[in-house]
Amino acid sequence: MSKITYRPDWLNIVFLSSVHVLALYGLYYMVFDDRFSWWSLALGLLWFAFCGLSITGGYHRLFSHPTYKARWPLQLFYLLFGAASVQNSALKWSADHRRHHAKVDKDDDPYNIKKGFWWAHIGWVFRIASNRGIRGVPDLATNRLIQFQHRFYVPLAILFSSIIPFCLGLIWGDPLGALLIAGFVRLAFQYHATFAVNSVAHYIGKRPYTTSNTARDSWITAIVTLGEGYHNFHHRFQIDYRNGVRFYQLDPTKWFVWTMSKIGVTWDLKRTTREQIEAAKRQRLAHG
Repeated sequence: MSKITYRPDWLNIVFLSSVHVLALYGLYYMVFDDRFSWWSLALGLLWFAFCGLSITGGYHRLFSHPTYKARWPLQLFYLLFGAASVQNSALKWSADHRRHHAKVDKDDDPYNIKKGFWWAHIGWVFRIASNRGIRGVPDLATNRLIQFQHRFYVPLAILFSSIIPFCLGLIWGDPLGALLIAGFVRLAFQYHATFAVNSVAHYIGKRPYTTSNTARDSWITAIVTLGEGYHNFHHRFQIDYRNGVRFYQLDPTKWFVWTMSKIGVTWDLKRTTREQIEAAKRQRLAHG
């Protein structure tokens, strides 16, 4: 295999830099501008929840890892607010994530922690790898909703991350604040929450289930990612719809998916058995 080379991704560099500048202005607006409405902050929190859930429950646990099945309205919700998260289409995101699991800690891992904390966190987003491509997702390529989102990803991202929040802000007389807070402040925070799974959860925490890779269980990351921080468990048991399996482990995504199953929106929730979990822990202890 030829060596992977990289070149700057100027579109991502300019876009993410602009998002952070506008997010800082949004924070200034919240504190110092008399036009600011608390309704705009409420909208930002709601958008953070919707978009975060669409990444964790949709992009990650449904599309990248088919840990459960979901009816089309929930899939569409995930895809629309996943687009608002501006982290690529579900097809591209899932292709990158599956390659991360298949090649974890190796050169072909898109966000390889062994290339450094900041590379895994955000540096990889600023570079275009020579091996970039949409591969390993034939099951998703036949999903019409996923194909629709992939084809119209850019207009959907603009519509749900900017235009709709701005229009909703007109209702309470603060369209600029709604755009800044639900759009850019929310987006900046959400980026670093998602990126923390690639960096913090491969750098800080415990490895109770496997030491074959750098993934770690980090409750810190779980707090800001709706439960994605129990990463050592996830890398050992990728097909489980849960990340936090203990009753005291924070995993709102798990409870959302479980609740949806009670009303028939999700089904076929895959779970690792208690015996398999305990066996993995014993094997981990035996190898030190």
